[in-house]
Amino acid sequence: MSALPVTPHPSLTDAQRAQFEAEGYLILRALVGPAEVARLRALAGEALARAEAPLEYEAQVGYPGAPASLDAPGGRTVRRLLQAYARHPAFAARALDPLVGEYLHALLGSRPHLAQAHHNCIMTKHPGYSSATLWHQDVRYWQYARPELISAWLALGRERPENGCLYVLPGTHRVPLARERFDDALFLRTDLPENQPLIDSRVAVELEPGDVLLFHARTLHAAGANRTDEVKLSLVFTYRGEDNAPLPGTRSASLPEVVV
Repeated sequence: MSALPVTPHPSLTDAQRAQFEAEGYLILRALVGPAEVARLRALAGEALARAEAPLEYEAQVGYPGAPASLDAPGGRTVRRLLQAYARHPAFAARALDPLVGEYLHALLGSRPHLAQAHHNCIMTKHPGYSSATLWHQDVRYWQYARPELISAWLALGRERPENGCLYVLPGTHRVPLARERFDDALFLRTDLPENQPLIDSRVAVELEPGDVLLFHARTLHAAGANRTDEVKLSLVFTYRGEDNAPLPGTRSASLPEVVV
């Protein structure tokens, strides 16, 4: 699959690198142009309208506010359109964008590889039946030599607290957290006093269409429900460095990876 041509854009600055290293996330404003955003959003909308597999429904995630079952009202509300890379050449080209690859290479320290087994999806938040996502680190269910992966989150529309934007806890990718600070599903416990200062540090990641959020796989993040009347769509891919292979026999190694 051929990648998108490089478009003029500044390289990663020392300040951006320092921000990512300190806070575990970085927003790249207007990285993707309006025409491409509109194309990707249209393709995602078509797949949603057809309920095109593979996908995951809100009722299957079990998050707060999700319908109780597939047969309950809103039970077949789509949460994620899975395997975005293989869905359409436009999604694959976006995943292999050389400019994003340049940023990732600088942050990961080696050539990035797209991990098809994780994220690699179109995240959706529908009005009425979207659920909240609790505080978690993505590495809770990923198996690599090191927990050093980065996800690239492309906003295909405006993302604000009212439609379920992401929140991050800056710097938590660098904080050692004991297992006891998480519940059985590895969500950060909100009932522990020692966790409250972390939660109080939350930052809403407000994005415009075409903005890209890069965030470390250990950065704690969460999201609320969509309280607007429009579907929120985000395209998300995850990358690891060339020297950070998935562990054999795990879910992380279950699908071939793609060199960016």
